[in-house]
Amino acid sequence: MPPTQAAVDALDKRRAIESARSDTTRGAGVRSMQQLVQLRWIALLGQLATILFVHYVLGIALPLAQMLGVAACLAAFNLASLLYWRPRHDVGDLALLAALLVDVAALTAQLHLSGGITNPFLFLFLLQVAVGAVLLPAWASRVVVAASAAGVLGLVLFPGPVVIAADPSQGIADHWLQGLLVCFLLTAILAALFIGRIAGILRVRDARLADLRQQAAEEEHIVRMGLLASGAAHELGTPLATLAVLLGDWRRMAPFTEHPELQQDLDEMQTQLVRCKSIVTGILLSAGDARGEAPAQTTLAVFLDELAGEWRATRPVQTLDYRRHLGEDVRIVSDSGLRQMIDNILDNALEASPSWVGLEASRHGKDGELLRLKVSDSGPGFTAETLANFGKPYNSSKGRPGGGLGLFLSLNVARSLGGRLHAANRPGGGAEVVLELPLSSLVLEETDDE
Repeated sequence: MPPTQAAVDALDKRRAIESARSDTTRGAGVRSMQQLVQLRWIALLGQLATILFVHYVLGIALPLAQMLGVAACLAAFNLASLLYWRPRHDVGDLALLAALLVDVAALTAQLHLSGGITNPFLFLFLLQVAVGAVLLPAWASRVVVAASAAGVLGLVLFPGPVVIAADPSQGIADHWLQGLLVCFLLTAILAALFIGRIAGILRVRDARLADLRQQAAEEEHIVRMGLLASGAAHELGTPLATLAVLLGDWRRMAPFTEHPELQQDLDEMQTQLVRCKSIVTGILLSAGDARGEAPAQTTLAVFLDELAGEWRATRPVQTLDYRRHLGEDVRIVSDSGLRQMIDNILDNALEASPSWVGLEASRHGKDGELLRLKVSDSGPGFTAETLANFGKPYNSSKGRPGGGLGLFLSLNVARSLGGRLHAANRPGGGAEVVLELPLSSLVLEETDDE
């Protein structure tokens, strides 16, 4: 059997989800690069303050020209990074690795000019390693570790022009110990602030990716069910046509013409047969095989009135409390998927409450751009577990195989139309399911050709 239109649409959605997943990953990379740019500006301010304080206050002669030159180069690189990455949406691991290697190189140069291995700010290398471990994959973080280790080894092998004397016996009065304490506090604060922020970005990304994976799995589930339903609908066409012929013959046979009770049974059978054929036609229409039928142009009020009337006539409901508060009527395209979804929600309510089902239609939003349909019943309501897993396949308290698919499919139809579906228990008893859809997904737009 060739792929149905429903399956093709679901596959398109799957590709869109994969694209959204990629966009989510790229967005996290951009935010991580922005965090690095901010961290670098803070590092530059700290470098300038420390250089000036050590040179002019502590009286340690530093090669100011060279150190300020390194700081200027790092500032120029940071400004270029800011301007280059701001309009872009794709930052890969190599770009983040290159940025961190530039930071390691700049820190190595500054330490070489200001005491080398004797500089207490040597431990800032650990901050670079920690940031790399959070931002980068394992192989790239190992590169940062290797670069930091190479920087420390270079400071040992190639001493700079300045040597900082350390005398721990002086306690807190020793300048080297003071610098060590400042380095510790600075590393701890920046690690807690920026690594925590970066980790939060990654957690948001992972949560978004988990949602997209779940949605992709649901879409794949819908593809399989759509193919199965379309095949079953094709197969059911012939036996339903045979039953229609048999019912027509029975109406003219003596045993049925002579007994009004049998005629009533035939009428009921004919009604249910028409309903079955309508369901099959709806499945084929959703699958792209409409047997020559096309989506009808109608209005929102007429669509809802016809839906409520047809549902009331074909279901054994005692009372359908149908109310609509729509204001100005609008032209829409009658969508078979939407009709089936509403019928399914009403059927679920009827199972829980055969005596009373409520259907309320209203418009909300600033300009009434949101259609809100509320289906209520007077049954036992949803269990806490059902509400917690609402919209997941096979989430049902009915205790039969395959239960719970109706609301799962309804949720995905609502999602495909840009809306949402949620459920709750009514304060006075019973349950309610609320469907909210943007009217823009149903409204028939008028063109100049019309």
